[in-house]
Amino acid sequence: MSAVTLTPRALYEEVAEQLRQRIFRRELQPGSWIDELKIAEEFGISRTPLREALKVLAAEGLVTMKVRRGAYVTEMSEKDLRDVYHLLSLLESDAAGVVAERATPEQQQTLQALHAELEGAVADREKFFAVNERFHMLVLEMADNRWRSQMVADLRKVMKLNRHNSLFKQGRIEDSLTEHRAILEALLARDAARTMQAMQTHFAQGLEAAT
Repeated sequence: MSAVTLTPRALYEEVAEQLRQRIFRRELQPGSWIDELKIAEEFGISRTPLREALKVLAAEGLVTMKVRRGAYVTEMSEKDLRDVYHLLSLLESDAAGVVAERATPEQQQTLQALHAELEGAVADREKFFAVNERFHMLVLEMADNRWRSQMVADLRKVMKLNRHNSLFKQGRIEDSLTEHRAILEALLARDAARTMQAMQTHFAQGLEAAT
């Protein structure tokens, strides 16, 4: 395959990632119109790779395309949020149950180390959010089902449209940490049922704080 065919693909994927991060950082606010001409000029690109990038983001649910009106950053309704949390709870609790049963001693140690990092990040919301996500994605990786992992990764991108809202609520970080302790304890005890329940409780509490 020639470099000529690879270059445009790499370009629109890079543009998609740049826009994705702007959405996550709230530089592009939910509900806001995406000015294609302005962004194309800023990036020094034509509108073709930009439109391909917007299609990628639309497929992920981060952007909504409106006929004859262009692209808008997706706004999450309460129903959207509940639906996303419901699916994440099902998928991630299932993965956690698998890990509880199958994790090697080395994997258990890795989870313990990452949890210790989470414990140390209580005073730093940004770091706590990042380590929290790493913990969840590590559990998925250890459960070793790429289809489930891909579904969760896509859902978590959409969840970031509501990023930090739950963590900003008074006491939520401490509550989240307590829930993580329960998950880890059940995982280390190899109690799949208790691990799944602890993960479901974690998502239920997270949803309550986010709505």
